[in-house]
Amino acid sequence: MIDLRSDTVTQPTEAMRKVMAKAAVGDDVFHDDPTVNRLEALMAEMSGKADALFVPSGTMSNLVGLLAHCQRGEEYIVGQDYHTYLYEAGGAPVLGSIVPQPVAVEPDGTLDLAKVEKVIKKDDYHFARTKLLCLENTHNGKVIPLEYMQQAYQFAQNKGLGLHLDGARAFNATVALGCELKDLAQYSDSVSICLSKGLGAPVGSVLCADKDTIKWARRWRKMVGGGMRQAGVLAAAGIFALENHVDRLAKDHAKAKILAERLSKFEQLSVKPDLVQTNMVFIKTELETAQKLAAYLEQKEVRIIPGENMRWVMHLDVTSEQLNYVCQQVEDFFNSL
Repeated sequence: MIDLRSDTVTQPTEAMRKVMAKAAVGDDVFHDDPTVNRLEALMAEMSGKADALFVPSGTMSNLVGLLAHCQRGEEYIVGQDYHTYLYEAGGAPVLGSIVPQPVAVEPDGTLDLAKVEKVIKKDDYHFARTKLLCLENTHNGKVIPLEYMQQAYQFAQNKGLGLHLDGARAFNATVALGCELKDLAQYSDSVSICLSKGLGAPVGSVLCADKDTIKWARRWRKMVGGGMRQAGVLAAAGIFALENHVDRLAKDHAKAKILAERLSKFEQLSVKPDLVQTNMVFIKTELETAQKLAAYLEQKEVRIIPGENMRWVMHLDVTSEQLNYVCQQVEDFFNSL
């Protein structure tokens, strides 16, 4: 099955499985797992932060990051369509009693800082205290420039706010920008990075920040059930991904560009190749067309999520030959109408 639903569907490579099988392990809750410790040290170094924390998922990484920054009754400003607000089941307000203040996301994936400024609460006990600004890079495949990140970070500092970056696909951003992770992470107080998306590890994310923030995040990780024991088998996959799967993200970006260009020739699909920056292709079409196409492709062992606005994602399990096959099947579908 060629699965284009997400870059979370990747399977561990044989080389990754071998290092997982041989990983040295210990009890991570006691800080005794040498492989987890090595992963955290590596991520801290790569991000330029003082410390790091390995957690099971990106949702948990964002959650413990937010809760480390904000106390009960305090507020974080976040994009209306950002993952931290829309797709994490309301964990921060439900579990942490902190208040989200959503702001519309601009077409380029940024937040208009003038709009952000307007929703910062004045120092009045009638209001939740604004404490944190949350950004996302990448957002829906869009890369947020370093110039904006610097501007936003300076803005947050001037307003007395912390800045948390949901960098689930931060390495897609750095590859597209041609920079190191620390060049991006320097414009945040904390950054959450997924290992289980484009990097191809089976599970896990890492929160990077200063030591005090990570101390609180570690406490929150334990409270929400994220304390792991012999997690080195998972951390080993993350280390392998960081050492072997970062630079190759450029191949996914190139394949997404090719996919967009080839799909754009079908009049039933609205695709803009010039907007493809990383590994995601967004396609607009009629719902009935999408549903019929999805059913046809499923029979041809290609999996997509049908909708009026579809996202097809390139990843390390999609080869160039499979990409050609997908495009041929789409062409065959439209020729059969």
